[in-house]
Amino acid sequence: MSYYDRDYYRPTGFGGFSFFPPVIKNLLIINVVVFFLQQIFNNVSFGGVPGWYIINRYFALNPIIGFDRFGEPYNFQIWQLITYQFLHGSFGHIFYNMLMLWMFGMEIENIWGSRKFLMFYLISGIGAGLTQILLAPILTGALAPTIGASGAVFGVMIAFGMMFPNRYIFIYFLIPLKAKYLIAFLVLIELMSVGGFSFVAHLAHVGGAVTAAIFILLDRRYHFTFNGIYDFFASLNKPRPKRRTTRRPKTTFRKPYSVNDDDIQEAQFYDITDNASEDEISQEVIDAILDKISRGGYQSLTDEEKRILFEASKKKKY
Repeated sequence: MSYYDRDYYRPTGFGGFSFFPPVIKNLLIINVVVFFLQQIFNNVSFGGVPGWYIINRYFALNPIIGFDRFGEPYNFQIWQLITYQFLHGSFGHIFYNMLMLWMFGMEIENIWGSRKFLMFYLISGIGAGLTQILLAPILTGALAPTIGASGAVFGVMIAFGMMFPNRYIFIYFLIPLKAKYLIAFLVLIELMSVGGFSFVAHLAHVGGAVTAAIFILLDRRYHFTFNGIYDFFASLNKPRPKRRTTRRPKTTFRKPYSVNDDDIQEAQFYDITDNASEDEISQEVIDAILDKISRGGYQSLTDEEKRILFEASKKKKY
């Protein structure tokens, strides 16, 4: 498949758009590396136990109930909801999943940003896995480990269809079909396939699609952002700087002995200025003026008191 957009503008070059944004690029690398490790483990054994069995027992998504082909109870572990997304059963399996991930996911990551896209991808895969292990025993009766990124990839396809519903996708480079119709058709095929005998986890595909649709609908309303969550956990590893406190000098106002009422008589006022030193005059006169302001406001001061207060303010900061 290839796609061409005749209804939406798509940025090109290096102006913020990347054909291999970081999350998708790393997902491709990790999946390919894990696939090669699987091929190595398929040809070795450990104490008579096949390597593929060890991988499936500890990293594939095991059913919650039931027994495997060796008669051992399935070993479900919570981390398998993540690790199963990076395992694949064949070259065709991984090639198709990685092609769909790149084709439908690169624009979404460029628009959302890498952190949000990664969380969306993993959440879609987790929703797919939970759907498989909870509903498969009831609806299909099939009990087997699940592997593959298909559930998360279906989530990415749903996101593409909801964000770019009128984008044309060329099937086999020949048949143009809008994304909303093609992806809806693929989901319908998966729904119709649930319950039939198959080695494909159709329930996981449906679960990934439904999880993605719920995520996007909620995101349109609440505008999810994962930067704050990321920064919160990142800050836990950083030492908190000590808070520096600056102590302000404590200012005390002494009530002058000559002020007993609202009216300060000029004779008493200037008596203080005549009989005291310059520092004492400044302090006591200022205290008297400030006390008068606190009772009657600045407008209650005489012109001489205003002049003294202004002159004092140039010498000292009060």
